[in-house]
Amino acid sequence: MTSPINFAGNAGGIQQIMQMRQQLIDKSQVLQQLHQPEAAQAAPANGGPAGNFADALKSALDGVSKTQNNAEDLSAAYERGEVTDVAKVMLARQEAGVAFEATLQVRNRLLSAYQDIMRMGV
Repeated sequence: MTSPINFAGNAGGIQQIMQMRQQLIDKSQVLQQLHQPEAAQAAPANGGPAGNFADALKSALDGVSKTQNNAEDLSAAYERGEVTDVAKVMLARQEAGVAFEATLQVRNRLLSAYQDIMRMGV
């Protein structure tokens, strides 16, 4: 049989465990923040229609802007040495990049639809 692990005499082991725990908590919070805006958009507060297209588009663009600002702030904090978790910084930068690419694709689809409508005969 194996004996239970005794961390009482190993202060370095406890510190490592506490650091790993804190990293897991930080990553969990980042993931929760990533999923909160999606949940808020999925279910409108009043239970009615989501509003008109302009409001939905403005809301989406504001979300992308917020994501990019967050990535920029984390990058600047990392450069100043305030944030030591490079994974958190890279995750924020990737999220901002994906959000921008998605916005660009929506813009391209809207432009294509507009051009198709303009080509239609009356």
